[in-house]
Amino acid sequence: MLEQERGDGADGREGRREGRRTGSREGRRGGAGREGRRGEDRDGRQELPPQSPEEQARAICLRLLTGMPRTRRQLADALAKRDIPEEVAEQVLSRFEEVGLIDDAAFAGAWVESRHRGRGLARRALAQELRTKGVDAVLVQDALEQLDSDQEEETARELVERKLRSTRGLERDKRLRRLAGMLARKGYPEGMALRVVRRALEAEGAEDSDADDLGYPGG
Repeated sequence: MLEQERGDGADGREGRREGRRTGSREGRRGGAGREGRRGEDRDGRQELPPQSPEEQARAICLRLLTGMPRTRRQLADALAKRDIPEEVAEQVLSRFEEVGLIDDAAFAGAWVESRHRGRGLARRALAQELRTKGVDAVLVQDALEQLDSDQEEETARELVERKLRSTRGLERDKRLRRLAGMLARKGYPEGMALRVVRRALEAEGAEDSDADDLGYPGG
């Protein structure tokens, strides 16, 4: 009876040791299985393979073009800042030009129309802005041809008329300098700016004189 109990005890201990060894092997196989599930992170989500430089360049360009039109130079500068190799950038940018996603000529034309109508900028200021954005000189000149001298001067007159009242009470020379300076900052030639301002002041003086003759206060 005692020998049987001892035997059972030995068998039991051997069984427990075998169980631990089996469990350990199973655990190792389970760990290897988890590590073998490549492409998944710890949460079980599928991991995307790293993007190639070309894929990164396309993604950067598309993201920037979604917000607003860009010139080729602007996109090239953005790719360079993100360490995209130059040959890859050139390839992607050329492809974007082929499909019409980059069009510096259209960009320049739209820029001139928008900035002239919205801000009253003259050709000189517009040309400077386009050059800083990397637009070719020939394309800049083509875009500026939509503005002739008559239209430019008409816009200058409108700008002066808007500011004229705010300068009342100042000496004439100071008004002249202030209004002409405003036009100069927008790119208007000095001769045109002075001519437009002088005519506006003369017209205002004539209107005031007529108002006085009729018995109305000027301004």
